[in-house]
Amino acid sequence: MSSARKYRSSEKWVAYGFMMPAAILVAVLMYWPMFDTFRESLFSTSFINPKPTYVGLKTYRANIADPAFWSVLTNSIVWTAGVVLLQNVGGFLIALLLNQRLPAQGLLRSLILLPWVLPGVVAAILWRFMYDPQLGLINSFMLRLGITDQGVGWLAHPGTAMAAVIFVAFWKGFPFSTVIFLAALQNVDQEQIEAATVDGAGPVRRLFDVIIPAIWPVAAVNVLLTTILTFNYFDIIYVLTRGGPLNSTAIFPTRIYEVGFGQFKFGDAAAYGSISVLVLIMLVALMMLFRPRTAGGERHG
Repeated sequence: MSSARKYRSSEKWVAYGFMMPAAILVAVLMYWPMFDTFRESLFSTSFINPKPTYVGLKTYRANIADPAFWSVLTNSIVWTAGVVLLQNVGGFLIALLLNQRLPAQGLLRSLILLPWVLPGVVAAILWRFMYDPQLGLINSFMLRLGITDQGVGWLAHPGTAMAAVIFVAFWKGFPFSTVIFLAALQNVDQEQIEAATVDGAGPVRRLFDVIIPAIWPVAAVNVLLTTILTFNYFDIIYVLTRGGPLNSTAIFPTRIYEVGFGQFKFGDAAAYGSISVLVLIMLVALMMLFRPRTAGGERHG
């Protein structure tokens, strides 16, 4: 009995030994920068006075009292919710289509990946030309169809800028969700689908009663991943609008860049970074708390 306990103890220490390099790497590359960011947020700096001055939580109170902070928070939530919803719904529908027997199926699956493999900056520059009021392809089509009699400044008006950047992020990111959903659909038990067909279930009934419950754990993980990635996304909004017009598309990453590297207020930027981490943690926690339950009472995912 004693030898068995010693063997289990040695196995445990061997496992810890294998885990230690990865744990150290995560601590150095992730947790230490997070701690250092919080530490820097307790100091104030400026372009004129670059020497850090300890101010404690004063920067946080000042940011929370600033109306621009609440605008950034609202924009970040709207941006994240819009992109995640479109990417997951659109990705799932396209995955359903690509899961059928189609001519040139391999070519179609390859072409669908093109937006995803484009660098974010390149995609944003491409769509900036597409949205151009005078030369843009979108306005050209609208003018020819008689939808409008003059070019629309999609990125120049606060009422349309957020919707425009959300659509670009959807176009850029939906292949990611499509690939994940397609892999999940190909693992659905075909016998269950055939049994539902024999029982008289139509395509819609099979979709909601068989296919969606079968892929739901994968869908939950995909929603979680796209939420984290979208909340921290920087390239598209910065290239398209730089957070404008009138801060209507300013989100945490663009605000952090503007305050830190535009105004040289590194303490304020660090405070925004720390708050953004807390907001993202709360969003993920809410998703985990309110995710739907299975028929057996267990939560999906």
